[in-house]
Amino acid sequence: MNWDGKRVFLTGHTGFKGGWLALWLQLQRCELCGYSLGPPTTINLFEDASVARGMRSVIGDIQDAGRLCSTLAEFRPEVVFHLAAQPLVRRSYRDPLGTYATNVLGTANLLEAVRQTDSVRAVVVVTSDKCYENREWDWSYRENDRLGGYEPYSSSKACAELIVSAYRNSFFNPTDYQSHGVALASVRAGNVIGGGDWAEDRLVPDSMRAFAAGHPVCIRNPRASRPWQHVLEPLRGYLVVAQSLYEKGTLYGESWNFGPDPSDTRPVEWVVRKLAAAWGNGARFELEKTQQPHEAQNLNLDCSKAAARLRWRPQLHLHQALETTVDWYRAKLHGEEMRAFTCKQIQHYGNLTDTSAASENPEP
Repeated sequence: MNWDGKRVFLTGHTGFKGGWLALWLQLQRCELCGYSLGPPTTINLFEDASVARGMRSVIGDIQDAGRLCSTLAEFRPEVVFHLAAQPLVRRSYRDPLGTYATNVLGTANLLEAVRQTDSVRAVVVVTSDKCYENREWDWSYRENDRLGGYEPYSSSKACAELIVSAYRNSFFNPTDYQSHGVALASVRAGNVIGGGDWAEDRLVPDSMRAFAAGHPVCIRNPRASRPWQHVLEPLRGYLVVAQSLYEKGTLYGESWNFGPDPSDTRPVEWVVRKLAAAWGNGARFELEKTQQPHEAQNLNLDCSKAAARLRWRPQLHLHQALETTVDWYRAKLHGEEMRAFTCKQIQHYGNLTDTSAASENPEP
């Protein structure tokens, strides 16, 4: 799909994933409008990479239904990406009501605003791999597995999925597509890593802060395994879904998993060792000794549907993702111009995916 000139509305553009997606869409020459609270951390990708430079940036609360609706109606987008969220498990223990208000009611507000905006053709709602009822089993979760959530964050993402399903059935039903013209999908990804993530209680940002300061990083749950992937991997999946919705309508209006190759599901301690080795300069870690709140130990996604129907597959192995991530933080530490550096990483990744697509689908 040619994104040049397409009108795209992106919630959460000041966040980590949203910032990367905003820059990628700018490189695609979209007419882009972002709607989000201000950056969530003092140091952040949004300011480091001058994300607002190539777009319209609206600082607003996803819980402010009136302003959200009026902004969407004024901009009149064709494609909507919903990434605005409270994304942290441990913060959800401290602020469960705020987490539900943002992740659940915020999603409903966004979809209600879409109902009032007749220009929209494709909507991609981003939830999480943690929307599944995690039974700590060894096999991977498919899109039709049961939703659930042990703690507020996970259950809020399951609730968001239920809202997407309800709106799809009630207001954007495929049988009435000719009248409403909206194709709606949800997308689920696991632990993403990459430059510009400065969030609290996340392994990579905690490690980068500690290594840069010459301190050991404290890690919790060293044996917990996660499906690690570079942030550009699921973002490419979101773009492919949006393109499919835009071009083929409700045929792709369902839920989609985007995760790494199963071999890249690694325990926390393994990842920290690799990060320390890539950083060098005596980087090291130590184990957190205080009791920690519950977090899932094992959670893997089955992405075979995306591979078969969207021809989406991960392009970076975990060691490449970790090296790319460390390169970003080291460049930041050395004072490089981070918008150009971040865009260069996006373009390099795009070249990899173009080469992979060409090898799978050679010209006749």
